[in-house]
Amino acid sequence: MLILFNKPFNVLSQFTDKGLEGSKRQTLSDFIDVPKVYPAGRLDKDSEGLMMLTDNGKLQARIADPKYKMAKTYLVQVEGEPTEASLAQLRQGLTLKDGPTRPADAKRIDEPSWLWPRTPPVRFRKTVADCWLEITIVEGKNRQVRRMTAAIGHPTLRLIRWRVGEWALDGLETGAWRQG
Repeated sequence: MLILFNKPFNVLSQFTDKGLEGSKRQTLSDFIDVPKVYPAGRLDKDSEGLMMLTDNGKLQARIADPKYKMAKTYLVQVEGEPTEASLAQLRQGLTLKDGPTRPADAKRIDEPSWLWPRTPPVRFRKTVADCWLEITIVEGKNRQVRRMTAAIGHPTLRLIRWRVGEWALDGLETGAWRQG
């Protein structure tokens, strides 16, 4: 079984919250009541979009293990307006504190017309422009896309994983799931 889940902002990518005693953070169990499925990869609490869960260990490894180099595409709202030279840095690969990244596909896009509102909304600043990028990577270092956009001087404001390999969010509302 494969489940495609559109993870909302501020939801943990696990079924239980092992945080502070008495904390009431939302987890996958607030949205998915299917026994014996496990996340194939993770998304940070402050990231949104496609998460995949499965009961198949081989499929889980193929999706999550970096050695398979499965492409992951993100829609990224960044602070400022990156130049073509900045985008070229992403395409060539960057050196982050934990080493070099592989080259990414990166391009500027219009804000998606189908995009759901985020709760809470991204803070708006009249004096600082923002724009949207589409970034595809084939590795999965911790908070990699956020660190890459920060390295080119354009911090991430909103991060949505749109596609993993052949699977995409296509029409899946935030907080909803379907079998893949």
